Amino acid sequence: MATALLSSLAAGVPAHAVTYGTPTIKLSSAYLSGAVGATADPTVTVTVAQSGADVSALTVTASKTTSSSVAGTTDITVAGTGGTRTLGVTAHSRGRTDLTLKVTGLGGKTATTTLHYAASPAVQHSADARYLTGASDASAAVDVGGGHLLVANDEDNTLRLYNGSVSGAPVRTWNLDSALGADKEADIEGGTLVGNTVYWTGSLGNNKDGEYRADRNTVFTTTLSGSGAATTLTFGSAYHGLRDDLVRWDRANGDRLGFADGTAAGSVPKAVDGFNVEGLEFAPGSTTTAYIGFRAPLVPPATDGDALLVPVTNFDKVVKGTGAVFGAPVELDLDGLSIRDIRRNALNQYLILAGSWAADDNSDPYALYSWDGVAGHQPVRVLDLPTSDAGGWEAIAAVPDLTQPGARVQLVTDDGDADLYGDGTAAKDLDHPEWQKSRSTWFTLG
Repeated sequence: MATALLSSLAAGVPAHAVTYGTPTIKLSSAYLSGAVGATADPTVTVTVAQSGADVSALTVTASKTTSSSVAGTTDITVAGTGGTRTLGVTAHSRGRTDLTLKVTGLGGKTATTTLHYAASPAVQHSADARYLTGASDASAAVDVGGGHLLVANDEDNTLRLYNGSVSGAPVRTWNLDSALGADKEADIEGGTLVGNTVYWTGSLGNNKDGEYRADRNTVFTTTLSGSGAATTLTFGSAYHGLRDDLVRWDRANGDRLGFADGTAAGSVPKAVDGFNVEGLEFAPGSTTTAYIGFRAPLVPPATDGDALLVPVTNFDKVVKGTGAVFGAPVELDLDGLSIRDIRRNALNQYLILAGSWAADDNSDPYALYSWDGVAGHQPVRVLDLPTSDAGGWEAIAAVPDLTQPGARVQLVTDDGDADLYGDGTAAKDLDHPEWQKSRSTWFTLG
């Protein structure tokens, strides 16, 4: 602005003859989701410009809101003074509002745009909750170092890399539809990292209507390189016959576990006698024998039955197309709960995330159990998890050294069925992925 003014004066042209174009304002996303009382909430990038003007002279404000109870015009913060600014919103209550953002340029000229903002409720039990946006049905998580998580979603075949220290969109994504040859979701439910290979499993069960979906009968691998934000991923190999192998093996052993009935047409997976895999982890000290953890069935199929693990003794070969070989089933007393995730650390210490086998279970108990991974040894309940907040506990990112006082573990929720914004819409059914999200929370173990 000063340069234009001096040039005008030097040429004998009155200052008022300097003209400026109409300013422009653009958002990196028109949709933003926050949470009441959250820290490190997502932000949007605002790009402003005006011909003939120094962009540092432009101001960005909110001029209107459709719901001041959710967020008012004074509840936005804008950082930066150049052509690119960072805008955040502080939420007061759950709900949605449209914020009209205005850029004011030189010459009194302005321009506006709309930010569609939605706020989920406050989390009652944790100040360090983080929100992983872009998808709501997180189903498995793997710590890849540098505070970053590789997260699977059971409603699609996309793996997402998140910075777990802040809320927001994924750093990178990988869509595996083509690699898996999948028309529908593989219903990815479990994953574990061995070296630079991540092993993944689908649920292997029927869909919620009791119908067989071939894409769910999938186990596969991905290979990682780099770590943290620099993580890259390539597809490895897949096998689409583990469910069939499990049914044949159980039949050969007297149908003791009921796998044939649990996979029959019309059988729903989330029933006490259903068939639904949600956990995957390797046996102590092994890179070949993997435990397949079942959400259903319980053994025997009763509400007070034991949770079930089935060892696959050649899992490293199964994912490359070899038929599975099984060890003796492992039954675990989880107080009537079933396995939602299982994770081992380098010290062969295990954490089991336990929850209900039922379909609508967000208010049912969840708990963490420690275990030594040895068949015949029973796990120990170490933490009851809260159920007052939206979503269900679904994944363990990594297991800390459980012998250390104050050891903390990071868990991830599946919020797909949660009404995050109080309008009766399940998160998975929201039109805008930016409003879909899962939650990451840290817990201190006793």
